[in-house]
Amino acid sequence: MRFYYDLHLHSCLSPCGSDEMTPADLAAMCALAGLDIVALTDHNTCGNCAPFCQAARERGLLALPGMELCTQEDIHVVCLFPDLDRAEAFQRLVYDRLPPLPNDPAIFGRQLRMDREDTVLGEEERLLACSAAIAVEEVPALAAGLGGVAFPAHIDRPSYSLLGVLGLWDPSLGFPVAELSHSCPPDFPNRPDLAGVRFVTNSDAHYLDQVWGAEHAMDLPDRTAEAVLDWLRAPKK
Repeated sequence: MRFYYDLHLHSCLSPCGSDEMTPADLAAMCALAGLDIVALTDHNTCGNCAPFCQAARERGLLALPGMELCTQEDIHVVCLFPDLDRAEAFQRLVYDRLPPLPNDPAIFGRQLRMDREDTVLGEEERLLACSAAIAVEEVPALAAGLGGVAFPAHIDRPSYSLLGVLGLWDPSLGFPVAELSHSCPPDFPNRPDLAGVRFVTNSDAHYLDQVWGAEHAMDLPDRTAEAVLDWLRAPKK
């Protein structure tokens, strides 16, 4: 069965995300866009995943909890998990490795925690717009240890990307797939170092009008979190 996906979305908990990216409004926009499978991946936190997953489920979507981790090298990596318990376990690990700095909303933006009805529960006080003391080479095993999958985000971009920082794709890092941005140059995937690499493309939406329509699809035996994660783990055919 074919399902349309977007596995890289931000809510108002991301400091660079719009305050309009509330869990319920984001889930509603994903449903209107014709998506079937979605994932919330705020910067260095899973704090809004529970209300988003519930709001998405109420609208007939499968939602995976996740995070866009910023590694100590300033590389963004999308990490997805099969359930909230394991996502929150990963969050605790990341929080332990974030610098003890407070957020300044005037500089970085507000970090809003909400419930499924979009009631503001408070603001995350720790700074999320920073690097965790986690090396990029650690991330695949850390995610896999909690039943999840990690892949480097928007590798075609010059900043906050694996290729932008390291200069080339290193298969020994163990990432099963890589993300290309929607504006990726057509010839970029033909780089010699990317031979044999599987790609996904997501919106990386920070604003409601950045949520795409049904454009990118995966073929799955059933619509479950484990089927999605298995699809991401599968080698390139």
